[in-house]
Amino acid sequence: MSAAQALDDVLPGISPGIYTAKDFRAVSELVYAEAGIVLPSGKAMLVYSRLAPLVRESGCGTFAAYIERIRSDTEMRNRTIASLTTNHTFFYREEHHFEHFASRIRPEILHTLQAGGGVRMWSAGCSSGEETWSLVVTLLGEDRSTGRQIASKNIRVLASDIAPHALKKATEATYGAADVQAIPGPLRHAWIKETGDKAVVADEARQLVRFRSLNLLGDWPMKGLFDVIFCRNVMIYFDQPTKERLVARFADKLAPGGFLYIGHSERVTGPAASLLQPVGPTIYQKRAA
Repeated sequence: MSAAQALDDVLPGISPGIYTAKDFRAVSELVYAEAGIVLPSGKAMLVYSRLAPLVRESGCGTFAAYIERIRSDTEMRNRTIASLTTNHTFFYREEHHFEHFASRIRPEILHTLQAGGGVRMWSAGCSSGEETWSLVVTLLGEDRSTGRQIASKNIRVLASDIAPHALKKATEATYGAADVQAIPGPLRHAWIKETGDKAVVADEARQLVRFRSLNLLGDWPMKGLFDVIFCRNVMIYFDQPTKERLVARFADKLAPGGFLYIGHSERVTGPAASLLQPVGPTIYQKRAA
């Protein structure tokens, strides 16, 4: 039995030839080349379940025909990649990061802003926005009056993701009331409006953020440096060489003394290790020039 036939056998109800091992390998190679995401063989069923609706919608009939279409159709290819990304996140995930930001970095930011300087932060791989809004409300603090003053200063937050559907939810900044309960009470009461089962992020927080579609493996149009970069639980989908290249790029985009926050199972290795020193659990600071 061929590998293609074996794959068809583990997909009950799928007509032979609709989706084969060759199709899965082609999708895996394309997604890796475009977005650095590694899809091991155990993900064959996931790929089928995520892409089957797109194949039907396209009218291509088979995965093989669909794959040929997306090789030359950029928009369809981007939709394909977005459908295979995982957008699992929640508010105040890995709360020690926000505690560190509040105690160590926020006072420095306030001093910089008070002196007339600017501050730039980046939530890279922001998904549906929970990380971004957790960061912003932590910055604004528990007092609304002080928070409004902060929001009026020269501070901007870039939030980027490769998945349009995730960015749409992040931009809307509307969640279930149960979803925001992980935010510490004083911050939640100051910057989240809860009505019934719905919770909406306050306008003062929303005005600080610019959401953008961005493939982390592609070109980065940002010209300036960042004081803070959050990129957490994104690199777990990359192989080691891709991780090291990405972290090195982050290090280049950090201002001297800037901070990088990564996921709990991620580490800084490779060329960036000489530029970034650990200052806490999965928290790194760029060495001064």
